[in-house]
Amino acid sequence: MEWLAKQAVRVQRKERELPSPCIAVCRMAFATGLCEGCLRTMEEIRAWSTLDDEGKRAVWALIEQRALQAEAAEGDAP
Repeated sequence: MEWLAKQAVRVQRKERELPSPCIAVCRMAFATGLCEGCLRTMEEIRAWSTLDDEGKRAVWALIEQRALQAEAAEGDAP
Protein backbone atom coordinates (compact mmCIF):
# COMPACT_ATOMS: atom_id res chain seq x y z
CA MET A 1 0.00 0.00 0.00
CA GLU A 2 3.02 2.31 0.27
CA TRP A 3 3.01 2.86 -3.51
CA LEU A 4 -0.67 3.87 -3.38
CA ALA A 5 0.02 6.44 -0.65
CA LYS A 6 2.91 7.87 -2.71
CA GLN A 7 0.73 7.97 -5.83
CA ALA A 8 -1.95 9.81 -3.85
CA VAL A 9 0.56 12.48 -2.82
CA ARG A 10 1.74 12.93 -6.44
CA VAL A 11 -1.79 13.13 -7.82
CA GLN A 12 -2.95 15.68 -5.25
CA ARG A 13 -0.23 18.06 -6.48
CA LYS A 14 -1.67 18.08 -10.01
CA GLU A 15 -3.71 21.10 -10.93
CA ARG A 16 -6.13 19.31 -13.25
CA GLU A 17 -6.87 16.10 -15.11
CA LEU A 18 -6.64 14.01 -11.98
CA PRO A 19 -6.44 10.32 -12.93
CA SER A 20 -8.78 7.67 -11.63
CA PRO A 21 -7.36 5.65 -8.74
CA CYS A 22 -8.67 2.44 -10.34
CA ILE A 23 -5.98 -0.20 -10.94
CA ALA A 24 -8.39 -2.86 -12.26
CA VAL A 25 -8.38 -4.90 -9.04
CA CYS A 26 -12.08 -4.52 -8.42
CA ARG A 27 -12.97 -6.47 -5.28
CA MET A 28 -14.82 -4.98 -2.35
CA ALA A 29 -13.53 -6.03 1.07
CA PHE A 30 -16.52 -6.95 3.22
CA ALA A 31 -14.75 -5.99 6.46
CA THR A 32 -13.86 -2.45 5.36
CA GLY A 33 -16.32 -1.65 2.58
CA LEU A 34 -13.35 -0.54 0.46
CA CYS A 35 -12.14 -1.70 -2.92
CA GLU A 36 -9.03 -3.84 -2.39
CA GLY A 37 -7.33 -2.22 -5.39
CA CYS A 38 -7.96 1.51 -5.02
CA LEU A 39 -9.24 1.81 -1.43
CA ARG A 40 -12.38 3.69 -2.45
CA THR A 41 -15.89 3.13 -1.16
CA MET A 42 -18.60 2.08 -3.60
CA GLU A 43 -20.08 5.59 -3.38
CA GLU A 44 -16.70 7.18 -4.22
CA ILE A 45 -16.35 4.84 -7.20
CA ARG A 46 -19.87 5.65 -8.43
CA ALA A 47 -19.40 9.41 -8.01
CA TRP A 48 -15.92 9.66 -9.55
CA SER A 49 -17.00 10.61 -13.08
CA THR A 50 -19.18 13.45 -11.78
CA LEU A 51 -16.70 14.94 -9.30
CA ASP A 52 -14.87 18.17 -10.03
CA ASP A 53 -11.10 18.38 -9.45
CA GLU A 54 -11.59 19.48 -5.83
CA GLY A 55 -13.81 16.45 -5.16
CA LYS A 56 -11.36 14.09 -6.86
CA ARG A 57 -8.50 15.59 -4.85
CA ALA A 58 -10.51 14.97 -1.66
CA VAL A 59 -10.99 11.31 -2.61
CA TRP A 60 -7.27 10.97 -3.31
CA ALA A 61 -6.57 12.44 0.16
CA LEU A 62 -8.83 9.79 1.71
CA ILE A 63 -7.03 7.10 -0.29
CA GLU A 64 -3.70 8.37 1.03
CA GLN A 65 -4.97 8.17 4.63
CA ARG A 66 -6.41 4.69 4.10
CA ALA A 67 -3.23 3.41 2.46
CA LEU A 68 -1.08 4.72 5.31
CA GLN A 69 -3.44 3.17 7.88
CA ALA A 70 -3.36 -0.17 6.05
CA GLU A 71 0.43 -0.03 5.89
CA ALA A 72 0.65 0.70 9.62
CA ALA A 73 -1.75 -2.15 10.39
CA GLU A 74 0.35 -4.54 8.31
CA GLY A 75 3.41 -3.46 10.29
CA ASP A 76 1.61 -4.20 13.56
CA ALA A 77 0.62 -7.72 12.49
CA PRO A 78 2.58 -10.53 14.17
